[in-house]
Amino acid sequence: MRVLHFYKTYYPDTWGGIEQVIRQLCVGTGKLGIHNEVLTLTRDSGPQQMEIEGHTVHRMPLDFEIASTGFSFAAIRQLAKLAREADVIHYHFPWPFMDLAHFMARIKKPSLVTYHSDIVRQKNLLRVYGPLKRQFLRDVDVIIATSPNYMASSPVLKRFRHKTRTITYGLDKSIYPSPRASVKQQWRERCGERFFLFVGVLRYYKGLHILLDAMAKLDYPVVIVGAGPIEQELKQHAERLGLTHVLFVGALEEEDKVALLELSYAMVFPSHLRSEAFGISLLEGAMYGKPMISSEIGTGTTYINIDNETGLVVPPDDPQALGTAMRTLWENPERAAEMGRRAEARYWELFSAETMARNYAALYRELAGQPAA
Repeated sequence: MRVLHFYKTYYPDTWGGIEQVIRQLCVGTGKLGIHNEVLTLTRDSGPQQMEIEGHTVHRMPLDFEIASTGFSFAAIRQLAKLAREADVIHYHFPWPFMDLAHFMARIKKPSLVTYHSDIVRQKNLLRVYGPLKRQFLRDVDVIIATSPNYMASSPVLKRFRHKTRTITYGLDKSIYPSPRASVKQQWRERCGERFFLFVGVLRYYKGLHILLDAMAKLDYPVVIVGAGPIEQELKQHAERLGLTHVLFVGALEEEDKVALLELSYAMVFPSHLRSEAFGISLLEGAMYGKPMISSEIGTGTTYINIDNETGLVVPPDDPQALGTAMRTLWENPERAAEMGRRAEARYWELFSAETMARNYAALYRELAGQPAA
């Protein structure tokens, strides 16, 4: 069984949530006899083909971008070539060029698309792209929603409900490194014994400006892990507010990230727009038994974090409510610890990589007409 994944970015170029999902899918289904390949774009002049954790990555040069959408003529040719050897094509939405490439490469193999997010911000692009998007979603065999919450709240998925199924994301804790004691001690000395943690790419929809506004009236330590397009803007905002207790540590290696996950008191995840369809780093917090604070935006964040059970859920874009939730957890450590224990239990029940891989492997075999393993 050969599966070809197609997405705009992947390791080692970028380390975002969707890339992590594809990685976990490739590793997890690889253990179940699926041979995975990933076709992606790159700005690098490095190797065109790489082996990563048992799967092959094909990196095609990015030619140009329109409205943050990468285009590559070589990728269309490579998609057609690799599809001839694949049993199933697995697309990862949204990426308008992908829809175009699907038709230009004349893909006729069984196909599915994991619908990671609605297109939220690019309204003008959406008006132009809408007909192509609808035709693409009609053409694929199955659409996967990543949570029941997103399935229920997406107007696009409602239109294609007859061919949409839900398979939630999953993470494999065993492939995360165990941080050395010396690394944890370095971070303990830098961050203190008790702090809130945010992990993610610093993008507009992550709501970090809301977190900074909330911290203007609080003095709890907050550690922000990640880099991204609005990093300088956020640092300038923190400086204007005089926030000396908010620490930006940039993008980190996995060992450092895990050290901070283990050391942190609680996760704070203030994403306020539907572009945040799930929240992989929020799930990482649950995996490490941390209580969570998130916003109700009708997406998978509230499937991971159940209000007053695994953490607290607040209205979006509300610094005061976010600050109140942080104060509640900070001043009630026993309640926070119990929420963290429930969060970890929910991870093992619903969000393990093994469960995700088993569900996708069964779907791949169904689409390819192969008997279940």
